[in-house]
Amino acid sequence: DKGDDDENNCYGMHKDLNQIQPNRVGGSWIKHRRYWFVLSQDSLDYYTGPEKGARRLGTLVLTSLCSVIWPDKQTYKEAGYWSITVYGRKHCYRLYTKHFNEAVHWACAIQKIIDTKSPVETPTQLLIRDIEENKFNPEVVEHIYQHNTILKYTQGPLYAPLLPFPYDHNGKGYGSVREEAVKLFNCLQQLESAREPVPIIQGVLQTCLDLRPLRDEVYCQLVKQTSHTPSPNTAAHLRYWQLLTCMSCTFLPGSTVLKYLRFHLKSQSPESEMDNYASFISEALEKTKCRECVPSWEEIQMLMNRQEMLCTVHYPGPGSCQLYISSHTTANEVVRRMQEKLGLQDSKNTFALYEQNALWEQPVAGNSLIADVLTRYDKGFSESQSQWKLCFKLYCLLDADGISVDSIEYLFLFEQCHEMVVRGQLPACEEDLLALAALRLQTLMGDFSTHAPFPPLDELFPGHMLETRRFPTGLLAGTLWSHSATVAHKQKMENDKRLRSRLKEEAAAVTTAILERWKGLAGHSSRDSMAAYLTIARQWSGFGCTLYESLEVSPSGIAKLWLGVAATSVSIYKQGESEALDLTSLCLRFSLLFSPQLTEIMQLMNAYFSAIHRQRGKGEDADTITFTESTDVGFRHLAPTPTPTLLELPSHPV
Repeated sequence: DKGDDDENNCYGMHKDLNQIQPNRVGGSWIKHRRYWFVLSQDSLDYYTGPEKGARRLGTLVLTSLCSVIWPDKQTYKEAGYWSITVYGRKHCYRLYTKHFNEAVHWACAIQKIIDTKSPVETPTQLLIRDIEENKFNPEVVEHIYQHNTILKYTQGPLYAPLLPFPYDHNGKGYGSVREEAVKLFNCLQQLESAREPVPIIQGVLQTCLDLRPLRDEVYCQLVKQTSHTPSPNTAAHLRYWQLLTCMSCTFLPGSTVLKYLRFHLKSQSPESEMDNYASFISEALEKTKCRECVPSWEEIQMLMNRQEMLCTVHYPGPGSCQLYISSHTTANEVVRRMQEKLGLQDSKNTFALYEQNALWEQPVAGNSLIADVLTRYDKGFSESQSQWKLCFKLYCLLDADGISVDSIEYLFLFEQCHEMVVRGQLPACEEDLLALAALRLQTLMGDFSTHAPFPPLDELFPGHMLETRRFPTGLLAGTLWSHSATVAHKQKMENDKRLRSRLKEEAAAVTTAILERWKGLAGHSSRDSMAAYLTIARQWSGFGCTLYESLEVSPSGIAKLWLGVAATSVSIYKQGESEALDLTSLCLRFSLLFSPQLTEIMQLMNAYFSAIHRQRGKGEDADTITFTESTDVGFRHLAPTPTPTLLELPSHPV
């Protein structure tokens, strides 16, 4: 409705007065009272009624910082009303109506007026602008600082944020952004007297990670607390600089705050400890990208001392290297440094870092920050997954035949091939698997000796083969299930006991067979044994490809498959079979392939495309990238056409 003064009136809207009454919302009993609301260009007012002389009961002044929460179904289910919430500086109105369209109409009208308001600027913002405009006039800047205490260090509390924030309530277990900004300033002040500052620093960084708008606010608070300090050289004061260092390596401020921060850093006294921190922070800001994780305890301690962290990188075999890394070191940088350390700069193959434990591994994206990867080890993995490590391994095998037998790259190939064997990803007959296990022992320990330690069988021989030898049709084939739960449980216990006994017998038989073959290898050198091992492995046509578990969904059912990605082809195998499937017949069956590792598959294919493209740029004769149909069993070969653009990773979660 339109009144005489062109204001929007809403009859039948309700304001929640939080009084006890039969309706229940959000776990508390409330009473809805009927008022007459008037929306003008400057405020939202409510009156006792629609009469011209009705008494005004309240006013919410509308500014650019006000916000409106739209109606949602959950509130309607709980209260029986559609609700909108209007947040102002001093008040929060919760308005209820029976009609959804009416609630939406009011939400739109209020938001439209909020959008017409000029942005609110705080005194700090205005002063930052003045400093930027007069940065080449030291006297004016000094005058600004002397006459505006909001810019200088204070021991007192902060009652309002330095920057403008919307009036609303935030999720994620936090209060409003304005409230959190004031709380953060209190945390900053606690740093001065804290015996152990790291937990406070981590808490501040975590809040900034969760609530993005607070990052600029914390930067402004830290600049304030490091400006015109009474005792600048004390350990308590340096805590602010240490937190500022951690912030600079974790979050990049907005452009306006960044200019203000750089001006502040340049104004420090030369040769002072503050100037040392300022130089470190300035360099960090040139490299910082937004982090995925809050820095770990170790990283924060290193940053407080302006030092680098020591990172251990393993590589196939027992070897490892220790590298110093900063908060900005990426996986690609570590890969380059490892190649230099191990003399692999000229290899035609490409390498990558992997996150790895005993059961699982995945490649680390090249632009990932190593500090984030290490932090995930500390925070994100359970005790059963605690033995994580970073491994430097072959990634794209482009030239397996060109690897010198005397090079460390040959050891990489041998070790990674053996990993595939024990995981059951290299299809081979039992006789070949026994021979491979014996050659592995000869490579690692030399000639057989009764005093030589025998490693666990699962480090030599694929575990699923033991089950296949003893139970060719499945572990519990032919089991009779009783209708009685008690009998069924007892029978299951007996079957499990019998199964463990049979597997133990089978393991002993396999161990004996491996030892016999090991004895027959007496006199073979480690290099010869390694070469013989790889000769057997190369008999598989898919040697050198990376296998990914996939599911084929077709009208006939679901089947487990392997998707193999190599330098020249993409192949599909039935798990455990050495011959690839005919892709033409697979397509004719209207099959769909699903894999939980789709992103990794795309990344590997992109890496192959990039590597081949680089080799073509060097004038080498390399296969190009376009897929064409082929009648060869199981392959879609790469045909000689111009190199296309790289595949795009999916933009949605897979």
